[in-house]
Amino acid sequence: MREDGHETKKAVKGDWVQISKIILKAGERAPNIPTETKKVPLIMKIKGFLAKEYAYLGETVEIKTVTGRELTGEMIAVNPIDEINFGKPQPELITIGKEVKALLAKE
Repeated sequence: MREDGHETKKAVKGDWVQISKIILKAGERAPNIPTETKKVPLIMKIKGFLAKEYAYLGETVEIKTVTGRELTGEMIAVNPIDEINFGKPQPELITIGKEVKALLAKE
């Protein structure tokens, strides 16, 4: 932990990192959304390659995404994991690609 309270996790230029950026503050959210949602800001989290020479978690950094977008935000992770989970695999879907290719090959 550094003196300013940030973790000492360091990233260097070109490292895969994740940033967080507030898109809309709580008071700026649309009036027709649920009350619970209105109480919190709309936050964007996006991954990309660190553009500056080095940075620590919690610092404001610029990244370049795989599509070439350049964005600025607070660095929240170095080598972030994918947290998306689509649930258990469905047996029918595991083999469908192979089955479709076989059907197309017959035509």
